[in-house]
Amino acid sequence: MTLDLPWGQLLVNGLALGSLYALTAFGIVLIFKTTQVITFAQGETAMFSTFVAFTLLTAFQLPFAVAFVLTMLFAGLFGALIERVVLRHISTTTVLNPVIVTVGLSLILLGAAGWIWGYEIRTFPDPVVGPPFHLGTVVVSQLNALIFLVTLVLMTVLFAFFRFTRTGIAMRAVAENRVAAQLMGISIGRMNALGWGMGTAMGAVTGMLIAPINYLDPGMMGDVALKAFAAAVVGGLTSLPGAVLGGLLLGIIDSVAGFEVAELRNTIAFALIVLVLVGRPGGLLGRHETKKV
Repeated sequence: MTLDLPWGQLLVNGLALGSLYALTAFGIVLIFKTTQVITFAQGETAMFSTFVAFTLLTAFQLPFAVAFVLTMLFAGLFGALIERVVLRHISTTTVLNPVIVTVGLSLILLGAAGWIWGYEIRTFPDPVVGPPFHLGTVVVSQLNALIFLVTLVLMTVLFAFFRFTRTGIAMRAVAENRVAAQLMGISIGRMNALGWGMGTAMGAVTGMLIAPINYLDPGMMGDVALKAFAAAVVGGLTSLPGAVLGGLLLGIIDSVAGFEVAELRNTIAFALIVLVLVGRPGGLLGRHETKKV
């Protein structure tokens, strides 16, 4: 039965979907590594930023590339502002407080987006148009090709940033040992704001690329954010490459499971996630830290 599956097409579709999960998961892990906060507002900040892009595209008639860059800048500043104005003031309280605040932020952004732009479903402008590419029997739409290209470029730029720049190395130092990094003169507050800014910008990219596939409304990122969070956990919340791996794996599982038994798509995906975490509690590439009592 399974031999009849169009594996090539399912793999391509899964990798495209997984790339979007990976970008969002990357943002979640980046924020967690730099600030030790698990954010549940990643989907809503992405949704809000996507509405900003929609306004730039429709009201101001900007080209997609210009709106894309401006929205990434907006999302980066927005994320940094959230850290500076809200989360920095509660970072020294209980571990649970920042998590609850991100849940509250997600609800605030949902309500704000509905109030500003309305709750009706909208069509998001296509960034590319034209006939699909054919690789044998596999069809790759121009949008999926763009998703692959954007993901590859962003991952390459981020790898170079964390590997070769002083700021990137400082962020890695904060992620490894915050106290030691502070003693070395690294500004923890600045790194936290930068982590939130970059993580939020990654979510915005996902929103702008998935909105043309699905739709645009305040609830558009609910399923994507859930899958991205699962991808981050599977890959390992302490590992940026793990977030990418988890996103791609979840995208492929989603694609194959959705083709075979669409009604069990989420069930199968999350059942496999449970199995992975039972075998590797820290995720596929993450570290599992055992607490001593």
